[in-house]
Amino acid sequence: MYNPSVASGGANTEFGSRRYAIEVTGFGQGSFSGVTVSAVRRSGTTIIPVPYSRMSSEIQRISRLGGKIESIRLLDAAGAAALAAPSSASPKSVPSSSTMTPETPAAKPKKHSDVPVNTYRPKTPFVGKCISNDALVGEGGIGAVQHIKMDLSGGDPLLRYVEGQSIGIIAAGEDAKGKPHKIRLYSIASTGHGDDLDDQTVSLCVRQLEYEDPETKEKVKGVCSTFLCELKPGQEVNITGPVGKEMLLPPDEDANIVMLGTGTGIAPFRAYLWRMFKAEERKLNPDYQFKGFAWLFFGVPTTPNILYKEELEAMQAEYPENFRLTYAISREQKNAEGGRMYIQHRVAEYADELWQLIQDEKTHVYICGLRGMEGGIDEAIAAAAQKDGVTWADYQRDLKKAHRWHVETY
Repeated sequence: MYNPSVASGGANTEFGSRRYAIEVTGFGQGSFSGVTVSAVRRSGTTIIPVPYSRMSSEIQRISRLGGKIESIRLLDAAGAAALAAPSSASPKSVPSSSTMTPETPAAKPKKHSDVPVNTYRPKTPFVGKCISNDALVGEGGIGAVQHIKMDLSGGDPLLRYVEGQSIGIIAAGEDAKGKPHKIRLYSIASTGHGDDLDDQTVSLCVRQLEYEDPETKEKVKGVCSTFLCELKPGQEVNITGPVGKEMLLPPDEDANIVMLGTGTGIAPFRAYLWRMFKAEERKLNPDYQFKGFAWLFFGVPTTPNILYKEELEAMQAEYPENFRLTYAISREQKNAEGGRMYIQHRVAEYADELWQLIQDEKTHVYICGLRGMEGGIDEAIAAAAQKDGVTWADYQRDLKKAHRWHVETY
């Protein structure tokens, strides 16, 4: 169930009273005039203690002053006191094991500058191997969708990625002109640690494309999607990337994450949800223990087409106060007008609630799936915003500038 207290402002919760240490580089001696909290110098690094309620505004202020955020760490009372120590102390003398959450490369908040991009390119792809290829569509469902796990071990450099990114796949063989097939991008469906939690795999959620040739009227299968969906364990795969920074999760543990997806658009959302709620994954990320509110709207044609259904519903059962799951099953459910239930109809149904959530500065909205789904979503939320005298197009423009409205459609 949706918990209004979780979705309210951070200052009204137990998390709102927490303090964090923002480690910043790039400040000159006279740069502190715009920083309203006490700043501690540590041999080239500025440590700024900030209450959670002012985290967002402080980060924006640091950016305006030209600072670069190196890390954000949780403080307790002892840690806050340690920051007041003489500035001759080195950065390593700031308490870590007892007063701050342990900092590991996998657990650090993801800054865009740290996100790997194009480690492997088309002319020099990484050669991975298929580990497993499992059907996701249940009996009686429509089409074929596969969960494909691939081995990344042995790469030099390591093909590292983060949740929300994509990789490119080059299908084996050549096209009709004797050239290598074109790269096709696929959203990654696993966390940065991979399904096996060993940093050695990457997983994709792929629908086998099938369409009618407009001239011959024959059924044609997509080259790359068919290649992937028919992969056998041990078979090699040419991989490029990773790419993309549009769909990254915010580092804030108390954020509200609204996900609107159709079909294989579930891929990045599965990665997010694993990071948020999977017990073994959470153990690997001590600096990211999600305590916010996540709401997934998932549109599919039939119940057997609900991809990762058991995973999703198990997470909802374990975290009922933090995860809400809403299906739009077009061929089984009816909308308010008696027609098929698509995701935009579900959004319209909950538009007032979503609008209130979106106005919280901790809320991020992610849309992934078929191109064109955005229009109905915008229309539904615009109607709710209009009740408050707000023009949705203008408000949405500000959301995009604040990097709180994320879209990846195809």
